[in-house]
Amino acid sequence: MDLFQELQAKFPDLIGAVEAASAEQVSIGLAGPDVRPIAECLRAEYACRLVTVFAEDRTLTDGFFYNHYVFERPGAPSYLILEAPIPADKPRFPSLAAELPSVNWQEREIQDWFGLEAVGHPNPRPVALHDNWPEVFPLRKGFPLRHVLPPFEGERHVYRPTLGEGVFQIPVGPVHAGIIEPGHFNFAVAGEPILYLQLRMFYTHKGTEKLFEDIPIRRAVFLAESISGDSSFSHGTAFCQAIERAAGMEIPVRALVMRTILLELERVYNHIADIGAISTDVGFVVANAHAGRLREMVVRLNEALTGSRLLRGMVCVGGVRRNWSIEQSDLLRDTIKGVEREFDNLVALVQSSDSTRDRLERTGILRPETAQALGIVGVGGRASGVDLDVRRDHPYAAYPRYSFRVPVYQAGDVLHRLQVRIDEVKESIAILLAAANDLAEGAWCAPPAPVPPGRCALSAVEGWRGEIIHWVRIAPSNRLERCKIKDPSVNNWPALVEAVQGNIIADFPVINKSFNLSYSGTDR
Repeated sequence: MDLFQELQAKFPDLIGAVEAASAEQVSIGLAGPDVRPIAECLRAEYACRLVTVFAEDRTLTDGFFYNHYVFERPGAPSYLILEAPIPADKPRFPSLAAELPSVNWQEREIQDWFGLEAVGHPNPRPVALHDNWPEVFPLRKGFPLRHVLPPFEGERHVYRPTLGEGVFQIPVGPVHAGIIEPGHFNFAVAGEPILYLQLRMFYTHKGTEKLFEDIPIRRAVFLAESISGDSSFSHGTAFCQAIERAAGMEIPVRALVMRTILLELERVYNHIADIGAISTDVGFVVANAHAGRLREMVVRLNEALTGSRLLRGMVCVGGVRRNWSIEQSDLLRDTIKGVEREFDNLVALVQSSDSTRDRLERTGILRPETAQALGIVGVGGRASGVDLDVRRDHPYAAYPRYSFRVPVYQAGDVLHRLQVRIDEVKESIAILLAAANDLAEGAWCAPPAPVPPGRCALSAVEGWRGEIIHWVRIAPSNRLERCKIKDPSVNNWPALVEAVQGNIIADFPVINKSFNLSYSGTDR
C-alpha cells in the first residue's frame, strides 16, 4: 500500500483526488482548509518534513483560494503536495505554526499577500507588508499590477520592550554602513551578552511573485535570475526546471552537465568569499585577502564561460543559451586545478590560526533540535545535524552521474559552519573536474515547446545557501498564472535569532556572516 492509499484509509473524509503531475511531485486534493490531522500524521508516522506552504488565488475560476503544503518523505523521490481549498467567503485556515515553527513566516506571508487569516497563529502580526500598507492584498487576482495606492500610515511596528535593571535596547539598521540591503536587528543586551534579538525584514520587497503573473515564460527566466544576485544561476535553474517539468521536456545531456558545472562554480565562489569574510570578522584580514584573490579566479572563469561574472543570462528553458568551445573547456579544467591548489593553501592558513579558532569555536551555537524544529536548511542546517541536500535527495541536472559527500556536523557553531563550507568547496571541485571530463558532444538546448495551460510543476535546487523551491502554474499562451519562490533565507533567519542568544554583541557580525543570508531572496 502506497502513502496515498494509507492516508486515504486513515482520513477518508479529508482526502480527495490524487494527481501525479510529474515524477517529482504528487498532489493530493483535500476536502477543506484544515490540514492539521494529516500534517501531524505525516510528521509523526512517516517522518515527513514540511518544506514550504504557499497560497494561490483561483477564485475567478472555481471560487476558492488554495493553500499548498509541500512535504518531503525521507527516501521518496517525489514531493507530496496537499492542496487545501479555502472558500472565498470564509478566507481563513487553521495555523500549523504553533506545532511547526518552520512555517511561522510563511503563514504570515499568506495573511499579508492574500488576506487569508491563519487562525491560531502564535504571532499573527504582518511580516512582509509594513506600516504604510493598507488592508489590500497584492497577490489576489483582483489587485492590478500597476495599481497606485494612496498614501497610508498605519500603526507603528512595536518591538518587544526591554525589561529589567541594566537591560538596554540596541537597534541596528535597517540601513547599514555597507552595500547590503536593509534589515532591522533589534537587540536586548545586559552589558555585553545578548538576551534576545528581534528581526524585521522586507524593507525592499520587490513584488517578484506578482511580477511573474501573466508574463511570457521566456522573459520570466531573467526575472528569476534577479531574485538573489549571488544565486542567479540557482534561481534561474530552479525556474527553468519547473517549466521543463510542466512541459515534459527532455533536456540534452550536455546541457545538464553544463548546468551542473555552473551551479558548482556558483557554490565555490560564494563559499570562498564567505571563508574570507568570516576570517575578516575576527581580525584575520590576510586570509580574506587570499580568499578574495581566489574568488576572483573563479568569477573571471564565470565570465569566460558565460559572459557574466555572476553567471547571468546563461540558463534558459531547455538547457543553456551558449555552447562552450574546446578552448573554454580546457580553461575550465586548468582553472579548477589551480583553484584546488590555492584553496588547500587558504584552508591551511585559516586553520593555522589559533586565535581564529578560539573566536569561532563555541560561538553562535545553533543546537540540532532547534535547527530541526525551525526547518533550517543548507550550510546552517548541516552544521547543526540537519542531513539534507537536494542534489543527493532529489537529484537534478547531471548530479546522478557523480558521487559526492554531504558534510554534516553536530556542533552547530560558527567554526563548523565554516568547516561545512570548506568541505563543500572540496566536494564541488571534485564534481567540477569530473564534469569537465564528461562534456560529451551534442545539443546544449532542447527545441522550444509550448506548455499546456493549467499544468503545474515543482522544482528544487540546492543553492549554495540551501534549498531553493520554485512552483509554477501555466497560463494560456506560454505565460505564467502563478510562480511561488522560496529562498533558503526565508527558512534560516529565525536560526540567527536563536544562535546569537547568550553571545556577546561583538560576536554578532561573525555569527551573522556564518549564516550569510540573503535580504533580497527573503524580500523577493
